[in-house]
Amino acid sequence: MTNDQFRRQSADLSEKEKSAVVDEIFSPLSANRNPTPWQLWAKISSGANENNTTHRGMQPRHLMMIAIGGTIGTGIFLSAGSAIALAGPGSTLLSYFVVGLFVYTVVITLGEMSSMFPVSGAFSVFGTRFISPALGFTLGWNYWLQWSLSIPSELTAAAIILQYWTPALLTWHWAIIIIVPIFLLQLIHVRVYGETEYWLALVKVLMIIIFIFVGLIYDWGGIKRHRGPGLSNFQNSQAFIGGFSAFAQTFVYAFYSFGGIELVAIAAGESAKPHRSVPRAIKATFFRIILFYILAILTIGLCINYRDETLLTAAFNSDVAASPLTVIFMRAGFGAAVHVVNAVLLTAVLSATNSCFYASSRMLLALARSGQAPRIFGWVNRRGVPVPALLMALSFSFLTFLTTIWGEGIVFTWLLNITGISALLVWTSIGFISLRFRHAYLAQGLSLSDLPYRQPIYPLLPIGVIVLGTLMFIAQGYAAVRQDPLEAKNVVATYIGVALYIILYAGYSVYERVYQQRSQHFVPTSEVDFVTDAVWKPGEGTAARKQEKKVYEQFQWRTVGRWFKRGTY
Repeated sequence: MTNDQFRRQSADLSEKEKSAVVDEIFSPLSANRNPTPWQLWAKISSGANENNTTHRGMQPRHLMMIAIGGTIGTGIFLSAGSAIALAGPGSTLLSYFVVGLFVYTVVITLGEMSSMFPVSGAFSVFGTRFISPALGFTLGWNYWLQWSLSIPSELTAAAIILQYWTPALLTWHWAIIIIVPIFLLQLIHVRVYGETEYWLALVKVLMIIIFIFVGLIYDWGGIKRHRGPGLSNFQNSQAFIGGFSAFAQTFVYAFYSFGGIELVAIAAGESAKPHRSVPRAIKATFFRIILFYILAILTIGLCINYRDETLLTAAFNSDVAASPLTVIFMRAGFGAAVHVVNAVLLTAVLSATNSCFYASSRMLLALARSGQAPRIFGWVNRRGVPVPALLMALSFSFLTFLTTIWGEGIVFTWLLNITGISALLVWTSIGFISLRFRHAYLAQGLSLSDLPYRQPIYPLLPIGVIVLGTLMFIAQGYAAVRQDPLEAKNVVATYIGVALYIILYAGYSVYERVYQQRSQHFVPTSEVDFVTDAVWKPGEGTAARKQEKKVYEQFQWRTVGRWFKRGTY
């Protein structure tokens, strides 16, 4: 930002108030240190408490760790075994690779918009602003429902893990015990959420790395002179079983596993430096896809045969001991480490549940701010926490009681299917939004050099998102009708997300036409708003980056000077 912009935005603050802002929001900094323009702007732009706005309290390191491992949960720790038991290690590895490539392109296209317009509603706001309010309404409510339904799914998984130690307690008993501390953490401050996710994600990252290391050594016979499986599970037609239908069915497990990879865009709305932290987080997603999913699936496939009873048990999610990670550690001779492994699995699930609450509440907040949800959900307290939206997310945790009626496996599988297809619909829609964003941006004569992050090889990436998303959806439908025996509930679980998407879009379109008397369904390119919520005004991007770099360099040199002066170097 330029010096003139900084002076205008901070003119109403006294020197004492500016110092208090820095001490409150940027506590790691010294109280005697002069604040940089960006630090003051981050607080000013977030609005004071009486303006009913959220706070930009999330640091770049929080956003980075959320991108790397923030939403890793049951998708990889429990459901991966289900996919291998269903279609074999080769098909599962291929499906996770295809979906991983797909979601990485989604994150790149979304990152171009989120780094310039860091808002909590992300693609819901972008859909409303760049294409039509009906699309933004549909994506927002669809995404909110996806994360709200993920709450009982993750709680069920956490309860299953805890029942390993205390089988006498029912699932809903543990759900109540788990939900209380998570909800209280969400009520404190967004920085608490970021800090909690940072450390929980770090534990998961270390666990995955150790698991891959131990698993590969075990596979090649490097532990206790035990002859490992080697490549036997990928030989004799064991890698690909069940044909194309089984391969297509594994997509929903991959969708569920990768769900939340776009959470970086949601968190950008409360990030201190989104134009810098979002691009860095996007680059980290590639590392996450390769290490935590591709290599982890490969390790599981190498070590455990698809006909193994533990994977068959995992396919019904009825026993935490069937988690592929736990099984491999036990077979590698680390039986005493089972409790440690299960504790880490519990940490992963709690982290994912924490993210579910955050994503659900922020999306509902954005919908209310856009006039597409009841206004009560747009209220935040003095700490910038959307309490009504969090209470609505909390209400979905009571769906965990359904496990006592239908059983954990049935509830978990249904929620997995619904949320997986919902994620696919959202990702595919982001491709359309990206195309319209660029088209309108250039049509208004704006320069791409103002964008903090530009996606490469445009328009191939958004087109690829649309094509791949359509093909995978067709494959999902084919797999649903090709199951033997054909069951209506499987077909319904596959298409219920699509039906909801169409109902939301058509319903809001009718509402626009009848009640709002809106004659234009799509936003004209000349009327697309590229000013509201932008990190800088059109035409000022290059100058703002140069100014920020200059201020940062001066800040660094002043810091070094203080170190030498105080003798703390």
